[in-house]
Amino acid sequence: MANQVTDSNFEEEVLKSDIPVLIDFWAPWCGPCRAMGPVIDELAGEFEGQVKVLKMNVDENSGTPGKYGIRAIPTLILFKDGEVVDQSTGAVSKSSIKEMIAKKAL
Repeated sequence: MANQVTDSNFEEEVLKSDIPVLIDFWAPWCGPCRAMGPVIDELAGEFEGQVKVLKMNVDENSGTPGKYGIRAIPTLILFKDGEVVDQSTGAVSKSSIKEMIAKKAL
């Protein structure tokens, strides 16, 4: 299951992470976000120890999404060594997320 990240612990959990981090920017009212929720949780289990998979509720945290220009959700951003290495917007397949991780993070 993917853990939640907030504006207050973003730097520690993401920017200072020793392993790549995939963040799902979402909101409870967003249908495509809810549809992707189980996929994100599955990926958290599959990549445990290799990639940290986190979720950020954009309704409860406005600073980080603003800083990274999140204008539509769901948006996935992949970080490696504290830098954005890839991102996608909208509902995407599990296989395309796994491909993004394999190409850019592992």
